[in-house]
Amino acid sequence: MAKKLVKYSVIDAFTDSAFKGNPAAVCLLEEERDEDWLQAVAAEFNISETCYLTRLTGSEPLDSPVPRFRLRWFTPVSEVELCGHATLAASHALFTSGLVNSNSIEFVTLSGILSARKVLEIKSDGSDIQNGEAQECFFIELDFPMVPLIDFNSAEASAISNSLNGASFIDIKRTTADDLFVVLPSGESVVEIKPEFDAIRKCPGRGMIVSGAAPPGSGFDFYSRFFCPKLGVNEVKYVSL
Repeated sequence: MAKKLVKYSVIDAFTDSAFKGNPAAVCLLEEERDEDWLQAVAAEFNISETCYLTRLTGSEPLDSPVPRFRLRWFTPVSEVELCGHATLAASHALFTSGLVNSNSIEFVTLSGILSARKVLEIKSDGSDIQNGEAQECFFIELDFPMVPLIDFNSAEASAISNSLNGASFIDIKRTTADDLFVVLPSGESVVEIKPEFDAIRKCPGRGMIVSGAAPPGSGFDFYSRFFCPKLGVNEVKYVSL
């Protein structure tokens, strides 16, 4: 029996330029595949996240025009329960490919049902004109669950600081997703951090989120970076929000 080809794209999230931002591989499956195959493909791509979309026909409520897809995310070494930039990449792939005739999409995931919405952007400077034709420009809004924070054992704080090359911090919490959340004095501190990945592997939890307030006038609220060498990705490129 001939193997079915799998359509895929590698999409750079959080940027409008190629080879920048945070890349994710988006694979569109016509049928479910076993986990060994999914993990092997993710290892072959060897980028922070590979995600898989499978259309769920007949799963939408009768009165809902919103298409639904199963969405799964894999790092090079394991499946994860939630990934923001790969969900953004998957949404972009669906909205721009013509596979959905809707401004909204729902994803069935290990973290519940997530939604993406296409929001049209009106350009007044003519920058949406290419080759004499108007191009559709849009934002994508994602509705994600909140991950609560819980207290962290302060006895292990020195190990956290050492893993960040002795960086000082304001606070450390732990998320219910088992990541450490480390607040640094400033966004500049976040940018300048030189993490010791071997030391981070020995720290408790799955990964380490490092965040700090963005400088005035930057146009952002905070800077954030995510280190997760235990998942085969030393760093998911930091995002300013």
